[in-house]
Formats: sequence, C-alpha cells, structure tokens
Amino acid sequence: MERRTFLKHSAIAAAGFTILPGGSLFAAETQKIKLGYIGVGARGMSHVTEGLLRDDVEIVAVCDIQESSLKIFREFVAGKGHAPIKEYTGGLDAYKKLLDRKDIDAVIIATPWQFHHSQAIDAMKAGKYVGCEVIAGLTVEDHWDIVNTSEKTGMPYMTLENVCYRRDVMAALNMARQDVFGEIVHLEGGYQHNLRGVLFNNGKQYYGGGVEFGPAALSEAQWRTQFNIDVDGDIYPTHGAGPCMHYANINAGNRFTNLVSVSSKARGLAAYVEEQSPGNKNARINYKNGDVTTTMINCANGETVLLSHDTHLPRPYSLGFRVQGTKGLWMDVANSVYIDHKSKEDDAWDPAQTWFDKYDHPLWKKYEKFAEGAGHGGMDWFVFNAFVEAVKQKKQTPIDVYDSVTMSVITPLSTKSLKEGNAPQEFPDFTRGKWKDRKNTFALDDSGF
Repeated sequence: MERRTFLKHSAIAAAGFTILPGGSLFAAETQKIKLGYIGVGARGMSHVTEGLLRDDVEIVAVCDIQESSLKIFREFVAGKGHAPIKEYTGGLDAYKKLLDRKDIDAVIIATPWQFHHSQAIDAMKAGKYVGCEVIAGLTVEDHWDIVNTSEKTGMPYMTLENVCYRRDVMAALNMARQDVFGEIVHLEGGYQHNLRGVLFNNGKQYYGGGVEFGPAALSEAQWRTQFNIDVDGDIYPTHGAGPCMHYANINAGNRFTNLVSVSSKARGLAAYVEEQSPGNKNARINYKNGDVTTTMINCANGETVLLSHDTHLPRPYSLGFRVQGTKGLWMDVANSVYIDHKSKEDDAWDPAQTWFDKYDHPLWKKYEKFAEGAGHGGMDWFVFNAFVEAVKQKKQTPIDVYDSVTMSVITPLSTKSLKEGNAPQEFPDFTRGKWKDRKNTFALDDSGF
C-alpha cells in the first residue's frame, strides 16, 4: 500500500487495534490540517516530504532566510506536481509573518538550535501547535519559558524525537511493559555517531568534501560546528534520553532527580581537519566540546541512566541503548538480548532480532507499510504522523511539553556540571509535582494514529 493511501484507510484500520481497552479512536472523516514550516533546510525538507505525501495535510506556507534552501524546496515541490507554496523570507523575524496567518493550525520548526526557543514561544502565543526539532532551548530558563507558555496558551509543544519510534526501541519498550526484563534497574543511550562529515564540508555539498564551517559551508556545518567550538557538554541528548524516559516512566510516576557529567579531551575534530587538509587554520581551533561526554542521571525510583555524546571520532553509528532489569537486558551495540532462564543458553547472548520478532511493537506491525520509504528507517513517518494526528484530533501530543523539555534540558545542565568541575546538578521538575500521578501512555494504543 502506498503511504498516500494511509489516510483513506486509517480510520477503518484503527478500529481494529488497541493495546489497552477503551482507546480513543479518531473519527472516520478525514480532516485536513494546515501546516506552516519554519526552516526548510535538510531536516526541514524531510518533514516537507512527509507532509506532501499525506491527504490530510496542506502545507500552506514556509519560511527560510536562505534562498539556497528555498530554491531546493521550490524545485522539490514543483517536481511533485504541486502548486507553488507561499514563502516568507528576509530577516530573522520573517517567520512572524507566517505566524500571523489565521489559517495555519500548526508549525514545524526545523531551524538551528539557537532559534527554537523564541520561534516556539511566538508560535504558541499565536495559537499554533508546535512540532519542534531538538533542542528546545539553550538555558534552563529557556525550557521553563517553553513550559510556562504552553501552559498559559494551552497550545501543545512536541519535540520531534524520532528515535522514540525506532522499531527496536519500541520492541524493547513492549518487552519492558510485559515484564520481560523484570524491574528496570539501569538504562543507557546516547548519540554515538561520526559527525565529522556533517560538521565540515566544502561549501558545495551538505556533507563532507572539505573542512569549511560557518558562512563558507552549507547546511548544519554553517551553525552546528560552532556549538562544538563554544560549548563543553552533551549538546544532543534527546536521542538517548527520550527512549530511556519511556522505559523508566519519567514524568509519569518517576522523574530525573540530578545529573553529573564528565568530558574527555577534545582532539577528534582538529585531527580530522588536519588529516583532510594539512595545515588548515581550522585544525588550530580550540574545540571546547570533549570528544566523549558522559552523563549519569539518578531517578526518583532508584534507576540510573547513562548517556553518551560521542560524535567527533571515527566510529560506526550506534545510540548505545541498554535496558537492564532483574531478569535480563538488551544492548543495541551488541545487538543482543539475554533473559535469565529463557535465553537459548545460560550466560550467552541471543540475537536481539529473535526477541524483537516476538515482541515487535503492535504499532510497527500494523503501520510498517505506511512507514516504508520514510527517513531513518521509517521512524520519521511515525513521529510526523503522531504530531499530525494530535493536531487533527485537537488533543495532547504523545511527547508532551514536559517530556520535551526534560530530555532537552540535559544540555545546559550537563554544561553547568562540567563548568563546575563535574558538580551534580539538580534536575528541574517541570511538571511541578504532577509526575507523581501522571501515567505513561506513550504508544499504549493507536488513538494517535
């Protein structure tokens, strides 16, 4: 089945599945929502692709201040046989003209990190749902601003953390909820990915081919590299933290209480530049961000969470997940599962897939055909779809504002811990005590699908 046909059949499909009884299922009528996009660079374009494939979404306007990005967007839309879409450009405030439109229900924000806070605040004040790429803000105060504005305006805010929907991550969540791992004791995750080709390019292609960054480069190298020069800390924690939060029921009967970070020396980026372009001035920069930053988090219910940010050194991609309980564990680097008294051999790993085939999350089993061809192995469809359905149903997003800021605020807390000599940092309770009575409903049924 083509993904475009999803909306024509989804209401019928939804009626046939719920993990928990009483799931709220959406109406059979297809409702079209109108989206605005703030930022149509590389990441923004992936969301544009998802939007253009859907019969229940109309992209009515986009904003970007770079003509190069708008040109790619314009040509892509035309290539799909779509009529031209209204564009807003100019200075950094150009997005406000898009927000002034009364016909926009929600916005997708995919701009550099430093702009997310103000753009999201303005969007919520304008009465728009917000689906924002990571990170939510650069300071702890930024994150409180997001929460306070969402509460005051009543507009949901969702961090578009796609890894929460990764197939193996959701299979492990299904296993955890069925007590396969026993009582959860320890969790690990992170962002372990060689980003050297993302942080530098030749100004002619998005990735690699040279060692330029800033104005002389394209795409993320224009802005993301500077964070690695200026900041020492876990500057991208959400890929690991988001799924771990669901395993540990964070903000839903549990919470993060404090964290401490340590960071290695920074050698990887300078070594990479020197290797690619001997003698280049960018090899002499003092990159502050340690090559491997490790953050340990304590939980109110006694679990520990270990996050790793490792993007400057040569290594295969891995997010380093580990879900460990009193009965066994999953480790994604080893791609293995061991369950006491149930694994094939005592004290020997089973291939993870043998367990994931058995405990494949019902949402993936049901909707995998719709996700075929979507970015990042299909999980981009899941996170985009979850946001769109929340807007259509005028309900809370499955990753709500409290979860969004909790996984994101690790960045300024980690930075502060390192500045203070690895000092522990108290974790803000963004729910103001509501975590004690909230329930973890993430992916429990398909009411959001």
